Amino acid sequence: MKVLQLLPELNSGGVERGTLELGRHLVQEGHESLVISNGGRLVATLEADGSRHLTRPVHRKSPLSLREVRPLRRIFAEERPDIIHARSRLPAWLAFLAWRKMDPASRPRFVTTVHGFNSVNAYSRIMTRGERVICVSNAIREFVRQNYPGCPEENLVVIHRGIDPSEYPRDFRPPDDWLASWHREFPATDGKRLLVLPGRVTRLKGHHDFLRLLQALAPEYPDLHGVIAGGVAPGKEAYGREVAEEIATLGLDGRVTLAGERSDLREILALATISYSLSQKPESFGRTVLESLALGTPVIGYDHGGAGEILQALLPEGGVPRHDHDALCERTRRFLDAPPAIAPDHPFTREKMLAGTVAVYEALLR
Repeated sequence: MKVLQLLPELNSGGVERGTLELGRHLVQEGHESLVISNGGRLVATLEADGSRHLTRPVHRKSPLSLREVRPLRRIFAEERPDIIHARSRLPAWLAFLAWRKMDPASRPRFVTTVHGFNSVNAYSRIMTRGERVICVSNAIREFVRQNYPGCPEENLVVIHRGIDPSEYPRDFRPPDDWLASWHREFPATDGKRLLVLPGRVTRLKGHHDFLRLLQALAPEYPDLHGVIAGGVAPGKEAYGREVAEEIATLGLDGRVTLAGERSDLREILALATISYSLSQKPESFGRTVLESLALGTPVIGYDHGGAGEILQALLPEGGVPRHDHDALCERTRRFLDAPPAIAPDHPFTREKMLAGTVAVYEALLR
């Protein structure tokens, strides 16, 4: 097969990571992989893995972007891919407008992936116009079913995101030199049981709920220490200051570490006694929930969205109702006093995700 993926840019993020993983897998399986985007720092990695990249300005949310429809149609005609796979709304619109004017008897098959809970409107509807619509969780599938009834249900395919088990083995422990470096940087964490909230510092992630939990448990568990592992998102500096101020207001100075942006989240999650997922709104998947559980670290999280699905599959008792402070405290006490057993194996693997995507392509071509 020849597969052409489209996305806005190749800099960072889950969609970008998935594009690279699929491109690498296609090449390894003997297929041809082509990606169209506005470029970015990950292009070199993509090409080193055997994919080709074509740079086109398919990222600008402007009426001028409609100028890209004809060039894309020309690329489709010249490259003759078997599959066009659009992963984001603007590139999906441009690709769809180019594709629909091609001869239905000979044009490529058109696939989209719904990666998140986008705002419900005509602009977002394009992600449901694929001949197959890949949903990254059952929660996303239900979201599409409820909000876009015009999308044929038989076109919806759930393919959960996945991780490589070899990168998150159950027996993984941070090496001694990493531990020494971590404790030098954050000495307040040494000898403590760590409660970790991973993710960028945005209001969505539930930092206030996390801090209220720490305040409630502090008198009972003097050995607890909270870690917020994530940088302040661009444009959210005021919220970052708000979190720092609340730490002081709640009397948690010395009991919470703001670790900032990290490239060693695996090590932090493995070191944690409990990891948390407290998103104020459902998230499409919940990667840090899966990474934590794969490493053997218990997770407590709000039982909704993709994170709730992962908890239901691997640690059902980790799920609590959203914004239920008492349940959050009770479940944390229970896990601190008697760590729960976590299912040793899980179905959310990168290999299964990639094989499932290729199977969608092959079924369409048949």
